Amino acid sequence: MTTAVPTRFTADQMQTLDRLVAEGVGGNRSEVIRKALECFADSVERERVGRMIADSYRRQPQSATDDAMALANGIAMVEAEPW
Repeated sequence: MTTAVPTRFTADQMQTLDRLVAEGVGGNRSEVIRKALECFADSVERERVGRMIADSYRRQPQSATDDAMALANGIAMVEAEPW
């Protein structure tokens, strides 16, 4: 089920929308707009997660012990490869 959402666009935005349809980004204007919304929502979510990660490191910064452990684990994983 879908719901119509009346929206106004400028002439430039309509040209962009029509160009994207012509380029095959979507089969019609509505599909391009839906894809754009999905991309925007994904971008907003990634930004939210990034802020959470950065805030976490601000609250509890990585220590020298953490760095040494990460390096040791990286070396162990490379050495385990059957090159």
